[in-house]
Amino acid sequence: MPTINEQARAFAAQLANDAPTIADVFAREQAGWRDSGVPAGAVAAGDRLPPFALPDADGTPVTLDDLLAGGPAVLVFYRGGWCPYCNIALRAYQADLLPQLGRYGARLVAISPQTPRASARTQARAGLEFTVLSDAGSHLARQLGIAFQPAAEVVEAQRSLGLDLGRVNVDGAPDLPMPTVLVVDRSRVVRFADTQADYTARTEVADIVAALDVLAHDAA
Repeated sequence: MPTINEQARAFAAQLANDAPTIADVFAREQAGWRDSGVPAGAVAAGDRLPPFALPDADGTPVTLDDLLAGGPAVLVFYRGGWCPYCNIALRAYQADLLPQLGRYGARLVAISPQTPRASARTQARAGLEFTVLSDAGSHLARQLGIAFQPAAEVVEAQRSLGLDLGRVNVDGAPDLPMPTVLVVDRSRVVRFADTQADYTARTEVADIVAALDVLAHDAA
């Protein structure tokens, strides 16, 4: 089975073949973020997360305390269900990560700036059995130092593909989170943090499981 990043690279290659002009716009943006790297203030291991309450796909508020009530939580920040790289990762987490979380008493949740209705569509299309939350205006992502705004030419390229972030995101905000996975213990302390400056890259399942193994060992 190909890894998440192998699947992402295959998709990028196919896009470059099918739509080279648009793919070039995206590639320039990706290169810029790779050169800039992860922001210095991005959330890191050892940080304590602020309390939050975000609506799920049904519009019901879910707090961080809710997520940590039974054990640690794996928080996945993704751009939206319109993002093919996000969908590759979310499906891999559903198939390969979620079945392993029971032994850690851990909960998996994915967070994006899209509306609850859009989150529900993402959940249904990808067959996700874990909680999906809406972060209006990427407010939480901005608190964690992982939010950004796509360049104007990228927004235009997205619109040419039929994507208007103003319609799928809460409040029409253009902000997006850098792909980030956090493993958070019951004290709200981040025990593992992996942020990708290049949004085509994602955290592999094996790395998340390894972080949960360390957390379980420390708690023993």
